Amino acid sequence: MAHIFVGVGSSINRQDNIREGILLLKDTFGELKLSSIFESESVGFKGGLFYNLVVELNSELSISLVIQKLKQIEVQLGRPEKAIKYAPRTLDLDLLLYDQTIDRTLDLPRAEITKNAFVLQPLAELAPTLTHPILGVSYHSLWSQYPVGKQKLWKVASPILN
Repeated sequence: MAHIFVGVGSSINRQDNIREGILLLKDTFGELKLSSIFESESVGFKGGLFYNLVVELNSELSISLVIQKLKQIEVQLGRPEKAIKYAPRTLDLDLLLYDQTIDRTLDLPRAEITKNAFVLQPLAELAPTLTHPILGVSYHSLWSQYPVGKQKLWKVASPILN
């Protein structure tokens, strides 16, 4: 059983797409643990605000099948199969960690974990003592060292997943 973390984001119809994405993840993978939802400015392009969170789950599926399932959910919620990288999203599901697997061709662990506050802060909230497979440092420590003000990020006060 693999211990998996998935980054979830949306900037189009954010509340509904996050809610539907979580329901589809639960239908696909079973029990989930969710971080808080954070709102952030878009990174890499001029666009609307994003909702982001990290989901923790366990699965017996291989890495390739997990990625395939995530892509199917994205497409089901209206994301084009060949979506451009820096653009608004109905739903973005990124495999961040698959156990402690290191695979540069699959970007595991995902490079943006240490680069983007909207990934690192919810991951540190969900798994503070878990260590980064390459750096050997806990996500809590990585978040505490993240440059203040590098990216604007704030918790969403109202629970949108109810």
